[in-house]
Amino acid sequence: MANIILLFTCLFLGFFFKKSNLFPKETPVVLNKFVIYISLPAMALHYLPKIELSPKLLYPIGAAWIGFFIAFGLFASLGKWLGWSKKLTGCLILTSGLGNTSFIGIPVIEALYGKEGLETLVLVDLPGSFIMLSTLGIVVATTYSRGKTNLKQIGRQIISFPPFIAFIIGILLILLNQTLPETIDGVFEKLSYTISPLALVSVGYQINLEKRSKHWNFLILGLTYQLILWPLIILVLYKVILNQSGTAINVCIMEAGMAPMITASIVASAYGLKPKLSNMMVSIGIPISFITLAFWYWVLTVV
Repeated sequence: MANIILLFTCLFLGFFFKKSNLFPKETPVVLNKFVIYISLPAMALHYLPKIELSPKLLYPIGAAWIGFFIAFGLFASLGKWLGWSKKLTGCLILTSGLGNTSFIGIPVIEALYGKEGLETLVLVDLPGSFIMLSTLGIVVATTYSRGKTNLKQIGRQIISFPPFIAFIIGILLILLNQTLPETIDGVFEKLSYTISPLALVSVGYQINLEKRSKHWNFLILGLTYQLILWPLIILVLYKVILNQSGTAINVCIMEAGMAPMITASIVASAYGLKPKLSNMMVSIGIPISFITLAFWYWVLTVV
């Protein structure tokens, strides 16, 4: 419950700071930079070395990666067919293809499935959503933020992306079966706590709900995929086609239906991929997701 209260409090504070002119206009830029350059790498270095490689990773990781690849195929195809700008296409891929599997996911999954559910959540979040953002997410952001695709430039952007560097270090620690010193790990843990409040304040600061905004149709399209189609695909694939069941599978389906990832919105905004739309996806998608998640939980109790 504390995470839910914190979520709406930070969104409100960001919105309040903008309306009251207490903070400068550059506030979201500064907050986004802090999240990308400090908070996200700290999270990777704290959590990644603790992951144990095993076959049980496949279903949780698959739920995140499948959702992203389908989002990429869907919105890239629609964008080409309907003549969307590259920035609009990239925005929808990032914000619809990456779910808020941690900040929204943790309180929801813990309340519904307890500690057993959290064990699966970590697998969806880190090897799934976080690694996806740090690798293919940055490829999409770089590719769709410019008119022409420059492979050399994309490669430079990837290897200089701080969360990706931290990801590589984390993977090396896993392969070498090493962990960070307890004191250093504690510092990274504390820094990782800054992700959600700073990102949410940034999103709240940029909220601008214009009734006549040209983004509403795209918002509805993106959220329909994120909150309805994606969890439906995972449910059919895992429960019907692969005939899997149990708490871990249910958590995978619930995680697939989470609201758009806050950090993905931050990255989209940082790369100029329709910042207004990317922030609307989060600020509107989060409250709506509580309704759709209740629906999916009901479905899983009767399936």
